[in-house]
Amino acid sequence: MFIAIARPAVEPKGPDAVAVPCSPAVTNDHPRALHARLMQNAALRRRRGLERRHAGRPDDAAYWLGAAPLALRKAAELRRDCQLDALP
Repeated sequence: MFIAIARPAVEPKGPDAVAVPCSPAVTNDHPRALHARLMQNAALRRRRGLERRHAGRPDDAAYWLGAAPLALRKAAELRRDCQLDALP
């Protein structure tokens, strides 16, 4: 029996998240988008810490409330290093 192996019409070149199954997406965010994501991350960490505190879980609350300033510090360093314009 003869089997012909068909090649795809377009072959990916370089690292392509779609071409490799189960690979993480590669994003090249603009510095302002990365800053916004870091700020959102800090807000979510703080909210999670407050929820844990109200649920009576002080150890979890201390972890999440301690992790929030780290994301804020990273966002501030990014803003300083990239010299982003002031927000409107």
